Amino acid sequence: MKLALVRQRYTAFGGAERFVERAIEALGRDDIALTLLTRKWSGQPAANLAIRKLDPFHLGRTWRDASFARAVQAEIAGGEFDLVQSHERIAGCDLYRAGDGTHLGWLTHRAKARGKAFDPAWCGPYHRYTLAAEAAMFRHPRLRAVICNSRFIQHEIMATFSLPEAQLPLIENGVDLQRFRPASADEKHAARAALGLPQSATVLGFVGSGFERKGLAAAIETLPREAWLVVAGKDKTEPHYRRLAARHGCAERVRFLGPQQDVAPLYRAVDGFVFPAIYEPFGNVVLEAMACGLPAITSPTCGSESLIRHGENGWLADAFDRDALRAALADMMATLASPQQLTAISAAARRTAEAQTPERMADALVALYQGLLA
Repeated sequence: MKLALVRQRYTAFGGAERFVERAIEALGRDDIALTLLTRKWSGQPAANLAIRKLDPFHLGRTWRDASFARAVQAEIAGGEFDLVQSHERIAGCDLYRAGDGTHLGWLTHRAKARGKAFDPAWCGPYHRYTLAAEAAMFRHPRLRAVICNSRFIQHEIMATFSLPEAQLPLIENGVDLQRFRPASADEKHAARAALGLPQSATVLGFVGSGFERKGLAAAIETLPREAWLVVAGKDKTEPHYRRLAARHGCAERVRFLGPQQDVAPLYRAVDGFVFPAIYEPFGNVVLEAMACGLPAITSPTCGSESLIRHGENGWLADAFDRDALRAALADMMATLASPQQLTAISAAARRTAEAQTPERMADALVALYQGLLA
């Protein structure tokens, strides 16, 4: 089987890119030849992966996306590949993995978070292009399946673009259970020392680039007075969030680490995890935190909500309801103060993650490919 994966740009700290890495590793089988069509890739490629660079000239992000889409369409036009799986909104591919959700869904949720029925930014050239490209992709006759990584996104695409459920296979992400595991007391002590965190404090973690989308404002505004917050991720508006922490009197207790190629040390350093995303198709970071045995809070607008059993292995709180988030944080803080409750919820979180293996994800992907080729 000759399979092409399409991802325009790889960055080591991106959740979608970590999925691509895991998929490449898991699909390392003798009967699958993998080629990555990309504009930019950093790091050492996997041994089973051939990289084909497509980097046409561009100025600005609209031209960037459009030129890359045309380059991919020209590359696959000859029929060299048995299947082409795109992780970008490009019409004419056999499969699309909706790891970024839908652009329409993100704009809608963002407008709600900003208290608007309509965001004028939609009228800009980039958003107009992306919305048109997305609609054209979902309408294209060659599109045979849209891989959904959560029920949240599966239901959104069904409702928005009228695709049948049979065309929307649900394949949730897997997690590396060796890399992401509960930390020992010594590991936790060392991780805190490395990050300059007080050993006796209650510390919560937040991981994600694109702070508005991931709900960092809500995490800062509702941070309990006795807790610290460690933030890993990249966002050009970070100064705004530093000022927000200062206005809420917690600037001393909010640490910004910037983008981290390896987030495992952060999970080892914290007691709990908070991720009240406004719009997140899956949320690998929630699964990673659960694999580390951390009590986690996320929102119904994050795809990993399907993994959470409220109060049993984590908590759900509406990203748009600060009171609900405060209540969930209060429950978490009470749990962290009770060794018996903490042991139970940590074990339940780890058991949930143990079912989400990369091998399970790879088997589901291969079964889908074989079914399409048959």
